[in-house]
Amino acid sequence: KMLRTWVTEFLILGFSETPQLQMLLFPAFLLLYMAALSGNLLIVVVIVSSPALHTPMYFFLVNLAMVDILCTSTILPKLLGSMMAGRTISYGGCIVQLFFFTWSLGAELLLFSAMAYDRYVAICWPLRYSALMDPRVCRLLAMAVWTVSLANTSVHTGLLLHLPFCHSNVVQHFFCEIPPLLKLSCAPTHLNEVMAFTADIILAVGNFSVIMLSYVCIMASILRIRSAAGKRRAFSTCSSHVLVVTLYYSTVIYTYIRPASRYSLDKDKVVSVIYTSVAPSLNPLIYSLRNTDVKVALRRLTQAFSH
Repeated sequence: KMLRTWVTEFLILGFSETPQLQMLLFPAFLLLYMAALSGNLLIVVVIVSSPALHTPMYFFLVNLAMVDILCTSTILPKLLGSMMAGRTISYGGCIVQLFFFTWSLGAELLLFSAMAYDRYVAICWPLRYSALMDPRVCRLLAMAVWTVSLANTSVHTGLLLHLPFCHSNVVQHFFCEIPPLLKLSCAPTHLNEVMAFTADIILAVGNFSVIMLSYVCIMASILRIRSAAGKRRAFSTCSSHVLVVTLYYSTVIYTYIRPASRYSLDKDKVVSVIYTSVAPSLNPLIYSLRNTDVKVALRRLTQAFSH
């Protein structure tokens, strides 16, 4: 039987009580949201409208852009609104935010693995690439990413719905995330913590290991490339991907792989900004807009609109 919560709304503490700092943070987060939204929407439009980009790599980039739009749109509009007006969020609103954020988080972690696998096949098995990564395989991989992450968030949200909140309604964070909410429950949260830890081991540590392994194989293949220019180009692509993946995974692992009692207010807020706001803003630049094919497609698209 589901327990009724004693809390009907939460107070999101946000970043600062200082008005001067709030005035600096509002434009910073507004800029991050606009960059994430416009950059990722641009990626989707450019790739969908350019037949030359209908390849597995860009198919996964469209999925990544959609995940980033979901993530930032779940967190940042509410954060910006709370900076301007009231900082309360209803119990239902908080649960919805947690559900969609955890969904996007899981999907992003899994997508990075799908993208690394795609690059591994392209560089290590070039002659078998079109057979191993045909459209059906890509669709199945994408479906698996969205479904597994949906199942993951359903489990965490379902477990959280069974917790009563009667100690306090002050969320020491800038959005509704699992660790700060577990801290507020007046019932044992051991099962929630075990499930969060398990999901983190499988989704974060497991995927990160798969990605690193695929990049070791990719690097070994690159080192066999004879031309210096070819090596440089391949290394520059891989290094930016590895940087984004390492930054994203390390912050997620740090947040979820310890008990709620070890939750630290200020450190965790800064860490969360990286995977909720900074990474979705940087992904379009790192993965796509530095890419020659995307630049060519973007130019064609702007020329078509201007005519």
